[in-house]
Amino acid sequence: MEDVRHDPFLVLLHGGEGELTEKKSRFLATVEKVESEAETAAFVESVRRRYWDARHNCYACIVGRNAELTRCSDDGEPSGTAGRPMLEVLAGSGIRNIAVVVTRYFGGILLGTGGLARAYSQAVREGLAVCHTAVMRYGRRLVIETDYSSAGKVKYLLEQEGIEPGDCAYTDTVHIEAAVPEESFAYLQAAIVEATNGKAYIKVLDGAYYIDKEGTFL
Repeated sequence: MEDVRHDPFLVLLHGGEGELTEKKSRFLATVEKVESEAETAAFVESVRRRYWDARHNCYACIVGRNAELTRCSDDGEPSGTAGRPMLEVLAGSGIRNIAVVVTRYFGGILLGTGGLARAYSQAVREGLAVCHTAVMRYGRRLVIETDYSSAGKVKYLLEQEGIEPGDCAYTDTVHIEAAVPEESFAYLQAAIVEATNGKAYIKVLDGAYYIDKEGTFL
């Protein structure tokens, strides 16, 4: 049977824009979340329209949890001086489902191949610096039903594992939602039953990826 790994990975929550000036050339990095090749193409085209008067709009993207799709373009710059260095910075960041376009306004001074690669790389770093990311973890969504006297114990156990309890509903019993990492699931299930003397009923929903610390599932 195939061993399926569910390693955590970084995703982009909100993109941003960074800027670098190198020997009078301006490099504007626009970073955006994308989830397909079509979304990447549409994003690149939107930046081209915005900066229609720029000499170059180079781009790179990494899509998929395991980087199934990677693309980059030098857009007229010497081969290997823009797209590839940009892609290497994205790969080093560990972020998935991300695209960046670096727009260059030429300042009249040639940078050379090494200078171009460094400038495009740094421009991407400037763009990433203003972005917001999150860790995606694989886990289970639990709905824990217990009595009022045991609810505090359940929340304490969750918080001890670094898990922020989600929505809570108070009726004749207490319903607590929680996103639990797969590696903590078995332990927490047993610990909750023991701490509540069997008074907790745990409904386990299907496994999925969720945003760590927020508990928001995909």
